[in-house]
Amino acid sequence: MQGATTSVGRYVFPGLALFFAGAFSAAESWVDLNHPALDFALPLVAGIFVIGAVFATLDHAEVLGARVGEPLGTLVLTISVTVIEVAMIASMIAHGAEDPTEARETVFSAIMIVCNGLVGLCLLLGGFRHGEQELQPMGASAYLAVLIALSVLTLIMPNFTTSTEGPTLTAAQLTFVSVLSLLLYGAFLFIQTVRHRSYFIDAHAAALGHSEEKPTLRRTGIAAAGLAASLLAVALLAQRVVPGLEEGLAWAGVKAVNPVTGAAVAALVLMPESLNSIRAARRNALQTSLNGALGSVVATIGLTVPAVALMSLATGDEIKFGLDKRDSAMLMLTLMLSVVSFGSGRTNVLTGLVHLVVFATYVFFLFIP
Repeated sequence: MQGATTSVGRYVFPGLALFFAGAFSAAESWVDLNHPALDFALPLVAGIFVIGAVFATLDHAEVLGARVGEPLGTLVLTISVTVIEVAMIASMIAHGAEDPTEARETVFSAIMIVCNGLVGLCLLLGGFRHGEQELQPMGASAYLAVLIALSVLTLIMPNFTTSTEGPTLTAAQLTFVSVLSLLLYGAFLFIQTVRHRSYFIDAHAAALGHSEEKPTLRRTGIAAAGLAASLLAVALLAQRVVPGLEEGLAWAGVKAVNPVTGAAVAALVLMPESLNSIRAARRNALQTSLNGALGSVVATIGLTVPAVALMSLATGDEIKFGLDKRDSAMLMLTLMLSVVSFGSGRTNVLTGLVHLVVFATYVFFLFIP
């Protein structure tokens, strides 16, 4: 099995997580849970179950992906990751309503982690093992075109609008950007899965016989139920984990609690996708690796931003999407570097090392702003 959990764990963790979420909600009505020991223990236990459920999501999504084939298989996991991220961001917004930067920090962190950390690690490991690796330039260009447009519209443009003060958008602007994001992501999915599907097929991996055997209908049905249970478990327990994480960071003396929390949430929800991409890069299936990595970050902006915008419009809570000057510079550096890295259709160790240097810079400024 290629999943991150054992065959038992993929069912046990979601089941325990759902049981814990139900027991916690029931206990709140008749037991006082406001105790210093419980303030630490409950989020810790919830965090363990959430991590297990996230990895179970990978296992179940891989079974469904093997059934439908590529690139639809990667899309299954990408959509699952987006659902988890929206649940975590919603919990962050609900817990820290007085600070409207949670969604921005999580989306920005996802871009930095994927486009620098994950991509850099995949290219470095693949380069060490195989020398040079090939990818589909047209597929990479499609990912980058959508990523550049969506990231600039959502994270840079709010700093230059004049209808509101600060890095915010009016309700009309937020609706407009959200609709554009959905339309652009929908068009990208059409290109990826129908019109130009060949751009995203890893011909080298298929030639080496890395295609997976299709699961039976029974196994596929069980995986679909397990995936739904895993996603539900994460959504229910997110409201227990995020507050505990933020309070723990504040207790530890971390100054930039929101950026670090956003990075932690992004790293958690991207972990299954990251492991999948790293495995693909190591077996010289670079296009499959990029399908997972870049697909997850494109979905993060194309789907998460409209979902967060809808929550903002429904609740009336203000959302700050515009990045500050330092993070804007980091974003532009990342986008330019990605264009250069994938433009030739071939990568090597140096390409991955440069991305990792930029990622190390992002992490350094995260804790020492």
